[in-house]
Amino acid sequence: MKKTIFVLTVTSVLAACSSTPTATSVPAADKTVAPATAMTPAPAAVSEGVKSVLYPPKGVGGALGQRSIYYDFDQYAIKDQYKPILNAHGDFLVGHGASKVILQGNADERGSREYNLGLGQRRADSVRKVLAAEGVKDSQMETVSFGKEKPRNPGHNEAAWAENRRTDIVYQGE
Repeated sequence: MKKTIFVLTVTSVLAACSSTPTATSVPAADKTVAPATAMTPAPAAVSEGVKSVLYPPKGVGGALGQRSIYYDFDQYAIKDQYKPILNAHGDFLVGHGASKVILQGNADERGSREYNLGLGQRRADSVRKVLAAEGVKDSQMETVSFGKEKPRNPGHNEAAWAENRRTDIVYQGE
């Protein structure tokens, strides 16, 4: 009896000390980022791979690297000069179905809080409509208005206000 208890105790201790390698679950999209190796990548490498698949790096050049659409005073119509930016982001999102964006509408400090929230929402919605026309799924986009609450430039002149009248394209996970 004592021998059986001793064997069970030793077995339990050894089982508790042993480690079984676990397979790291890597999303299918990650597998295209880096070739498989005999070693499991460090968590940072996995998360970096996911980032490169779910959104373009901020330092990328060209239209895809630009993340803001600017507007004239009291307007929400998208100027032709920003269409290549939206086309690039639309193409990226269509090609990367797991990617999601938050379209953040902003206004300058002039106008009431309520008016600027509405204007910021109309600006975000205008970008959403263009991206939807590019083929981006509705489930990949979310819109929010910050009104005048999130200025890029804290100044109180036309140059500062021009920077604050915008929609920012923010990829989920950035």
